[in-house]
Amino acid sequence: MRNFYKEDPNLKRIMNEQLSPDFFKWADKELSQFGSLCAGEIDRRAVHTDREGQPKLIRYDKMGNEVSQVWLNEGYKKTVQETYNTGIVAYVHKEIPALGHKGNYVYSYAQNYLLSHAEPGFDCPVALTMATAYLIDNYASASLKEKFLPHVLATGDVELYEGATLLTERQGGSDVGANEVKAVKEGEYYRIYGEKYFASNAGACGVAMVLARLSDAPEGTKGLSLFLVPWEENRVEKLLRIRRLKDKLGVRAVPSAEIEFTGAKGYLVGKENQGFYYMIEALNLSRVSNAVSSLGIMRRAYLEAKNYAKDREAFGQALIHYPMVQETLSLLAAKQEVELNATFDMITLMDKVMGAGLKEESSDKERILFRLYVAAIKIETAKQAIKFSHEAIEMHGGNGYIEDFVTPRLLRDAQVLTVWEGPENILALEVLRLIKKHNVEQLFAEEMSGRLSKVQTGQGENAAEVTSWVELVDSKISSLIERVATVKTLPEDMQTYYSRKIAKQIIDILESVTAIEMFDKGNKRQQAVSDVFLQHLWKENEFQISPLSVKHADIIINDSE
Repeated sequence: MRNFYKEDPNLKRIMNEQLSPDFFKWADKELSQFGSLCAGEIDRRAVHTDREGQPKLIRYDKMGNEVSQVWLNEGYKKTVQETYNTGIVAYVHKEIPALGHKGNYVYSYAQNYLLSHAEPGFDCPVALTMATAYLIDNYASASLKEKFLPHVLATGDVELYEGATLLTERQGGSDVGANEVKAVKEGEYYRIYGEKYFASNAGACGVAMVLARLSDAPEGTKGLSLFLVPWEENRVEKLLRIRRLKDKLGVRAVPSAEIEFTGAKGYLVGKENQGFYYMIEALNLSRVSNAVSSLGIMRRAYLEAKNYAKDREAFGQALIHYPMVQETLSLLAAKQEVELNATFDMITLMDKVMGAGLKEESSDKERILFRLYVAAIKIETAKQAIKFSHEAIEMHGGNGYIEDFVTPRLLRDAQVLTVWEGPENILALEVLRLIKKHNVEQLFAEEMSGRLSKVQTGQGENAAEVTSWVELVDSKISSLIERVATVKTLPEDMQTYYSRKIAKQIIDILESVTAIEMFDKGNKRQQAVSDVFLQHLWKENEFQISPLSVKHADIIINDSE
């Protein structure tokens, strides 16, 4: 019986390193159970939802009354119940009964990662509910918290309210400052008027967090306020309607809709005109979720490719015995594992920057670097999810293109990850803003050089090799600083042109430092993974009589320690 957690010793190693001993002991058992559920029932339900059980809009009831309800299949609703009951959202904000303390984002995102192996479509509502919980817990009034937060954090104890975050409007898209949805004060609450054009989890959520503009508010993002809109009571009173559900290429499990608000009741969250800044924090959370979902798809694609290569024979032997196939699988495994380690390092920092009760303890440098890591990692993981899905299809040959296999769905689901929560251009501009406002390239260089200085290069049989990699990456850090200094002298439009190239340099350096650390403290398999990753990234075009991706294939592909 398959178990996505037990099949991933790298994830277990990360959890053991980043959780306290008692927390890890409990989490190890819980993740094992959830890994089995994701590889079994949740995976089977995901196939049904994708093919026959997609959400449907019920616009009118049998008497002709407009109801704007969204139908969800029973299997999907079972997945919703089982997943939230694990505390995937709740335990960041409330105590884990068995431990007597709160969980953290490291554990929550480990669950998200396993879930996305099977159902990336549902991973989106989970991310939106995480963002909703964050916004309510950090910025809502005491009365709103008391009324709504227990439902958003439900683990089977009370009725569940999933969340949604509604930003996008037709005229704006990524230009959120162009938003026009209005909010009009009426006593203790507000009336919301206007349209949201891409609202995911619409009709399935219990509360929606909506950006809207007060009548006397300034233009642009500085004039946006955040409102909590209870979904069901407004739907019943016909104060909101779903115009249509989006017919999407992939992630078909999540209903994405166009919404019209016609005086929906909403409650102000936080201060007036500060909504965009609150939502940006939640958006960073969703971007991390996007990256973790990408990594889950990457891992599933790799597993499908590996298993098929072991089972499929061609020209007298299994595919996995051919060096070309060994190279493909070794490179996929190395890239995914290094990227997973880098991402969970970022999530550890996230716990300090965004974790419940810990925000005040983080420094300006940590908050700035977190924003940089989020942008760079989100860009890279989203691209890699598509690449990995493509490689899995190619490994399967014609079978990989047939919907009987999971590979077509992986590719369809992966494609949206480059778009959701900011495409590459938007994220690259975020990197440029951090450079211009905070000189983030200097902070990043100091952090990376500091991490490299802690690597033990002076001892052991691999000392010379580690020293060589440290020196190479140090030179890449210097090159980054030089490039950024030159870019700063260019006209504005050319600065934006180079922003993507700078973001790529940053992620390559970040993942290289992660790989060197893995090599330094790891066992032989981790060292092989790091070797293959670094060799491919920096010396891909060098001729090798015995390529590392083939030389180390057995230890990497077979998870030999």
